[in-house]
Amino acid sequence: MAGLEQGLVQVYTGEAKGKSTAAFGLALRACGHGLKVLIVQFMKTPDYGEHKAFPRLAPEVEVKTFGRKGFIHRGGARPEDYEQARAALAFARETMHSGRVDILILDEINNALYFGLLTEAEVLAFLAERPPQVEVVLTGRNAPAGIIAAADLVTEMRQVKHPYEKGIKARKGIEY
Repeated sequence: MAGLEQGLVQVYTGEAKGKSTAAFGLALRACGHGLKVLIVQFMKTPDYGEHKAFPRLAPEVEVKTFGRKGFIHRGGARPEDYEQARAALAFARETMHSGRVDILILDEINNALYFGLLTEAEVLAFLAERPPQVEVVLTGRNAPAGIIAAADLVTEMRQVKHPYEKGIKARKGIEY
């Protein structure tokens, strides 16, 4: 396949599990058709299972992580958190314009917006620069209204039931 004729903007948001997982499924499907995929992760470290899985399942899918260990609390971000988010967006922008990706997944960028690490205006400007043949996928809870309005497809994950409600913590290989 020679790439996409038309790229769109997709958003996977909502309170339930599955946003990143849906984007990673899209990445696998795309590489099965010869498309080039880059996953830029905001606020994550290489401790997540996808860092081990993609090199084995789909080595052509590049995963680049920008984040530090530990949690960020709203209003409690460190200078390093802002630097990492800006570096992630700059790397995504450079790669988006390089012609070497068909699909660009901005994993957890909506959370970076929620925590104030980036502004909605910065991300909307990024989306306005998107070459027409590049698909951009934004994941994470709390997608702002402006991002939703700019998207061509929005899927909201709605939680009906979750094991956390029974005191079951996040499990390696399932939730991360």
